Amino acid sequence: MSNNTWSRHHILSLADFTTDEYDTVLQTAASFQEVLSRRTKKVPTLQGQVVANLFFEPSTRTRSSFELAAKRLSADTLNFASGTSSMTKGETILDTAKTYLAMGTDIMVIRHREAGVPDAIAQEMDRLGVRVSVLNAGDGQHEHPSQGLLDLFTICSLLDPDLPRVELLKEKKIAIVGDILHSRVARSNIWSLTASGADVHLAAPPTLLPKLFADYCENTPGKVFLHWELEPALQDADFVMTLRLQKERMTAHLLPSLREYHQMFGMTHSRLQLCKPNVKLLHPGPVNRGVEISSELMDDPEFSLIQAQVTSGVAVRMALLYLIGSGKA
Repeated sequence: MSNNTWSRHHILSLADFTTDEYDTVLQTAASFQEVLSRRTKKVPTLQGQVVANLFFEPSTRTRSSFELAAKRLSADTLNFASGTSSMTKGETILDTAKTYLAMGTDIMVIRHREAGVPDAIAQEMDRLGVRVSVLNAGDGQHEHPSQGLLDLFTICSLLDPDLPRVELLKEKKIAIVGDILHSRVARSNIWSLTASGADVHLAAPPTLLPKLFADYCENTPGKVFLHWELEPALQDADFVMTLRLQKERMTAHLLPSLREYHQMFGMTHSRLQLCKPNVKLLHPGPVNRGVEISSELMDDPEFSLIQAQVTSGVAVRMALLYLIGSGKA
């Protein structure tokens, strides 16, 4: 496994990723997926290195998969939780990061409810002249690069398990449905999917997909379409990605009720009939059953890729840690 073509020190956003970088991540992840299928699921790639998971915001899937990914690469891990840290005594975020730096951390995986925190820590590490890489595990309403990459890997691996690559998505129609306004996952997926040549169709109520979002989409490398009704977005779609309603980020009453949202935008078996016959469904999780997706559809292996996304997450995060960490040994 070689990363000779990889030069990126931090992974903070997908906005400036090249197609070569996407393909490098996908094919490296495919190699690690094979490793994870073995009886012995560990490789010594990052042995002796320290990966610190600095999660200033709650998480299940992202935190657990980054921790498992680091352990599968034989790295030592440090796990931070803000509720039991010195931040309760007034310590700043940058001082917390410097504390982990002093412990010999090589890679910091950072999640925060405010946009820009991983970037600020990366800038501080660069200013200090240390060889510490920062990986954004989700920041506010900005981005969630590893989720976007694992979604990309899940789709491309389905299309070609032996050689997942972005060209497989050229001219595919992908619908993203739900709370797009508050979703960092949507933003990362818009960058990765349009860079891959897919046509991305966004669908949500106007309160969760304001017209101003079109200005954001103008900067993407491909075509993005906005819909305030579900049916046009689903028509002949190859893949449908639903998003969680992020009630914790909503500062106003943006929806009349969850029941009405499900009636208008919830995914069901009958609604999938508008899509291509072999359509597949994704969701980054956690899922509000009966709101974004019906329970019957979520648990239907013929359509749902949700568990495959979770499995893909470990391989993709192994790939990311390997790519930014293997040059440090």
